[in-house]
Amino acid sequence: MSSEQTPTTPASAAADAEEGPRPGRLTAAAALAAVEGLALVVGGAWMLVEGLTGHPDDRTSAVTGGVTLIVLALLPLLAARGLIGRKGWSRGPAVITQIMALPVAYNMVRADSLAVPAGIVLGVMAVTALVLLVNPTTTQALGIRGPGSAEK
Repeated sequence: MSSEQTPTTPASAAADAEEGPRPGRLTAAAALAAVEGLALVVGGAWMLVEGLTGHPDDRTSAVTGGVTLIVLALLPLLAARGLIGRKGWSRGPAVITQIMALPVAYNMVRADSLAVPAGIVLGVMAVTALVLLVNPTTTQALGIRGPGSAEK
């Protein structure tokens, strides 16, 4: 029987996904998500510390922004952990993170400041991660089946 004729269950698909070495594309996508998450934690911590110890224009906004960035960092960090563990659910949060990063990168590139190089790096990272996440090798390694392959 060919693999197309062999019925698969979600449990067997997950077992197939965890066999063999982890594809480099999956590892690279997880690393990019982790770097973005860590950058959000660092940026949030910096905003929080500056808001509490510095002289911001609006202390409440600075503290709220810092806490928000730290909480938002959970999404890419959890996605990176899931990708490393080959969990199918992790691709969704990872893709959402990259889609959210694109407009941020665009606004950073349009700024007249030191944010321009950071925006370019963020944009390249987001596009690269998206390409890696939708790659068939990554999809197969995560045990995600394409449309039309649902059991009948």
